Amino acid sequence: MRQPSVISRRVAAATVGLVLAAGAAACGPEDSKGGEGGSGAEGKPQKGGTLTVLNSNPQQDFDPARLYTSGGGNVPSLVFRTLTTRNREDGAEGAKVVPDLATDLGTPSKNATVWTYTLKDGLKYEDGTAITSADIKYGIERSFAAELSGGAPYLRDWLIGGADYQGPYKDKKGLDSIEVPDAKTIVFHLNKPEGEFPYLATQTQTTPVPEAKDKGTKYEEHPVSSGPYKVVSNENDGERLILERNPHWSADTDEERKAYPDRIDVRSGLDSAVINQRLSASQGADAAAVTTDTNLGPAELAKVTGDKKLADRVGTGHFGYTNYIAFNPKVKPFDNPRVRQAISYAVDRSSVVNAAGGSSLAEPATTYLPNQKSFGHTPYDHFPAGKTGNAEKARELLKEAGYAKGLTVTLTHSNDKDFETSPEIATALQAALKKAGITVELQGLESNDYSDTTQSATKEPGFFLAHWGADWPSGGPFLAPIFDGRQIVEDGANFNSGFLNDPAVNKEIDEINKLTDLSAAAERWGALDKKIGEQALTVPLFHPVYKRLVGQDIKNVVISDWTGVLDISQVAVK
Repeated sequence: MRQPSVISRRVAAATVGLVLAAGAAACGPEDSKGGEGGSGAEGKPQKGGTLTVLNSNPQQDFDPARLYTSGGGNVPSLVFRTLTTRNREDGAEGAKVVPDLATDLGTPSKNATVWTYTLKDGLKYEDGTAITSADIKYGIERSFAAELSGGAPYLRDWLIGGADYQGPYKDKKGLDSIEVPDAKTIVFHLNKPEGEFPYLATQTQTTPVPEAKDKGTKYEEHPVSSGPYKVVSNENDGERLILERNPHWSADTDEERKAYPDRIDVRSGLDSAVINQRLSASQGADAAAVTTDTNLGPAELAKVTGDKKLADRVGTGHFGYTNYIAFNPKVKPFDNPRVRQAISYAVDRSSVVNAAGGSSLAEPATTYLPNQKSFGHTPYDHFPAGKTGNAEKARELLKEAGYAKGLTVTLTHSNDKDFETSPEIATALQAALKKAGITVELQGLESNDYSDTTQSATKEPGFFLAHWGADWPSGGPFLAPIFDGRQIVEDGANFNSGFLNDPAVNKEIDEINKLTDLSAAAERWGALDKKIGEQALTVPLFHPVYKRLVGQDIKNVVISDWTGVLDISQVAVK
C-alpha cells in the first residue's frame, strides 16, 4: 500500500485497490460469519434485494491483472477469487489471511523459496466450466504484460525470472517459476525466502483467467467471474458497474463471502458531500446504500454525532497507515541527528491531531508501525514530546547541534485538502516548532508535483510530510520499502526517504522474511521498528481513523483491521 492515493501500497495511499481509499463503516456483528448480527436495520440478514454503492472514484481498470489490491479488494472481491483472501471478520480477527480458492495457506519449502497450493474441489466460472491451476498461472503471467500494468510489483520481484518476463502476449512459453503439475496444483519458485507469500496470494493477480476468454485490454469489460457475482454492465471504465449473481458460484467452496444481495449497483463520480447527504437521507434506493471510498469529514461528523439515529449508522475502522514527517539526511541541517531529534521533541501531536480533524479521525502516533497486533506493533517513544511538545528539550538539542540561536527550515507539504500532508498539518507543526526556536517556512506543492518531488532521490527535500499504507497487515510491506537500503531507487519512485542502507537492518529484514510463522515474524517487525526509530529518520504523527455512514436498511456490517472499511461481501439489504 505505498503512499496514498487509493488503496494500495502505493497508497502510500494505496491507489485503487487496496483500500486506502478508505474509511470504514459501522461496528459489525459479533459473529459476522454466522450472519446473525450487524448494525443498521434490525432483523436477521436475508438474501435478496439490490445493494447500491455510492462512490467518488470509479472502479477503473476492472481487470485482475491491473488492480492494486490486497485481500482481494472490496468490489473486485465480489467477482475475483484468489488463492487466499482476508478473513471476513471484525477488527483484529479480520487482519488474518485465510484460504480462498486454495485448500490452505500454502505449503512452503524449508527455506520458504518454494510454495505449493492445491485448489478446492468444485470451483467453477460463471459459465460453469472448471477453474484450473493453469488458469491461475495464466492470470499471473498476463499481469506482466506492459499493456496490463498497474498491479502490485511483488510477483515481478519475487518470482524467479520475473524481472525479465514480458507476459504471454510476447512470450508464449510463460514463466518456468510457476509450475502446474496437474489441474489442481500450482507451485511457485521464488528467488529468495518469502514467509509472507500467503499474504501476496491475496492480490487479484492470483485470480484465475481462462486463456481462451482473454481479450487483452478489453477483458475488463466482461472479466470471467470466479466469485459470487458477475459483471452485467461496465460503463465509462467503471463509472457505473452492475453486478448480478454468478449461478455457478457455490457457498460450499467459499466460507468468506456471504453474497446476500441479488444485485449490486456501483455508481461513481459523485461528490463526497453528495454521497454523505444521500446516505444520511436514505431515500428510496439510498436506504440500501453504502460507500467504499468516502469518509465523513470533521464538519460532517460533527453534524452526524448530534443525531443519535445517524450516529448509530456510523462505523469506525482502522487501516494500517501512518502519517509522518520525513527527513532527508543528505540535506543540511537534517544530516545532524540532534536536529532531527530536536524536531521530534518539539512536535505538538495534539495540535496535529486537531488539524487532522480531531481525535475521532486521528490517533497520535509515536511508532512508525501502526498500532495493530498484526503489524507487530511494539510501543515506544524515543523522543517523548508529551501531548503538546517538549520545546525545552528541543532547544537543548539544538544548542548541542550548534544552533543555540535557533534555525530556519523549509517544510514541504501538499496543497491537497486531505488532512494528512496538507496545509492544516503543516501549519500546526510550524506553530509548535516556533516555540522551540525553529522557524518553519512552508512550501506547498500541487499533488503531482508533490509526489514527483518527495519521491525523487535527486529532488527530495530535507523536511516534508509523508504517509504510508500497508499492502497487507504486516510489518514487511511497511518497513522494507522505507528502510531497506536495497530498495533505494535512484532513477524512479523512491520511498526510502532517509536513504537508510544499514547492513544490519537489511539482514534482519531478510531473516524475518524467512519466517513462515506470521506471529513470530510480527514480533520481529515490531522490534526492528523500535530499533530503526532510534535514528529519528521519521517523526510519526498520527494514524487515521475512518468514519463511514451507511444507509438505514443496511444489515450485517463487518469492518476488519485489514481494510478498515465496510466489507460489502458481508452486507445484506433485506
